[in-house]
Amino acid sequence: MTIEMVKLLAVAFAIGVGVYGPARAIGDIGKTAVEALGRNPEAESAIRTTMILAIAFAEAVAIYVLVIALIIKFV
Repeated sequence: MTIEMVKLLAVAFAIGVGVYGPARAIGDIGKTAVEALGRNPEAESAIRTTMILAIAFAEAVAIYVLVIALIIKFV
């Protein structure tokens, strides 16, 4: 195995494993928001705002993983 092959495997592993957590979190956030809307439809505005903020924080983790994967690939 050459260094380039190891780098590509490390990048694939980092993206594959690192994106699973944020994807799972976003799914859970959406599920919980829909359940909350079903119980209390009057609170739609507050639930939506909180949901969007939580999704943005979860997505930030995926962006960090992408940056680390790009660093591995090009350094």
